Amino acid sequence: MDSTVLFALGLTLFAGLATGIGSLIAFFASRTNTKFLSISLGFSAGVMIYVSMIEIFVKAKDALTSAHGESLGYWLTLAGFFGGMIFMAVLDRILPEVGNPHEVKTVEDMDEGPTNAEYAHLRKLGIFTALAIGIHNFPEGIATFMSAIQDPALGIAIAIAVAIHNIPEGIAVSVPIYYATGSRKKAFQYSFLSGVSEPVGAIAAWLILMPFLSDTLFGIIFAGVAGIMVFISLDELLPAAKRYDEAHLSIYGLVAGMAVMAVSLVLIV
Repeated sequence: MDSTVLFALGLTLFAGLATGIGSLIAFFASRTNTKFLSISLGFSAGVMIYVSMIEIFVKAKDALTSAHGESLGYWLTLAGFFGGMIFMAVLDRILPEVGNPHEVKTVEDMDEGPTNAEYAHLRKLGIFTALAIGIHNFPEGIATFMSAIQDPALGIAIAIAVAIHNIPEGIAVSVPIYYATGSRKKAFQYSFLSGVSEPVGAIAAWLILMPFLSDTLFGIIFAGVAGIMVFISLDELLPAAKRYDEAHLSIYGLVAGMAVMAVSLVLIV
C-alpha cells in the first residue's frame, strides 16, 4: 500500500469519524451555537458545490472526452453526474422514514426528557438513524477516497467539508440512543459506528475499483462523485443550515466556502 492510498484512507477515516465529535458535543456542550453551525454547514455546502462543478466535473469530462471523443465523452460525463444524483435520491427514498438522517438534532434536545412509553421508540429511532447515516456515508467515503487519490489537496478540502456535515449527524444518533438507554457510552458507540461506513466505502473503492481504474472508469466515478456531492449539499447541508439560519448566515457561509475553495485551488496550481 503506497503513501497516497494511506493518505486517502486516513482522510476518509477523519471525515467519517467526525460523527463522534457530534456525539461529544451533545453530551458536554451547554447549548448549540446555532450561528456557528449555520455558517459551518453553509461553508461545507459551498466547498462541495464549488469543487464538484469547477474541479471534479471538469476532470471527469477531460478523462472521458480523452478516451471517447468530445461528444460521447461529454454525454458520459452527464450520465455519471446525474447518475450520482439519482443514486442518492433513490437511497433517500429507500431509507426508513424514522431514521432519515436529514432530521437534525441539537444539544437542546437533550433537555426534552421522554416519557416511559417513548423509550422503545427512541431506541429504535437512534438505531435506524445510525443505520441510515451509515448507508449514507458509504458513497461519501468513495467520493473522498477517489478525490484524494487523484488530488491530495482536493481530498483534504472534501474531507473537511464532509467532516463538518457529519457532526450534526452524530448528534442525531446520540440524542435518542442516550435517552433510550441512559448510557453515554452506548450513544457514543452508535454515533461513532455510523461514521465507520465512510472508511469502509474507501476500502471498497481501493479493493474493488482501483485494480480496474482506467480513464473511462475514473471519469464516470468522478462525474458520479460530483453528482453525489451536489445532491448532498442541496438536499442535506443547505436545508440543515437554513434551520439554524439567522440573517442569511448560511448563505454567507456558502459564499465563503466557495471563495476559500476557489482561492485554494488557484494557490495550489
